[in-house]
Amino acid sequence: MSRDTYKYHFKKGNQIIHTGITNDLERREQEHKRDLGGNGHIKKVGYVTTRDAALKWENGQAKRGKPTRKSLVRKSAK
Repeated sequence: MSRDTYKYHFKKGNQIIHTGITNDLERREQEHKRDLGGNGHIKKVGYVTTRDAALKWENGQAKRGKPTRKSLVRKSAK
């Protein structure tokens, strides 16, 4: 397995708006700025890793109450 996946927090100031994983931080930051507000930024968390390991991390973040794509899907469904 290749290590090609980044873990990140998209932040506005010191507040975490979204927690996620991607293989392209610059592209993902632009998507978040478009969808979540233009004044945020991505903060890389840890080192580049495998997709499987990154997904486990993301699921752990969701269990800890961090905003993830699962919480965004739930909000948009309401």
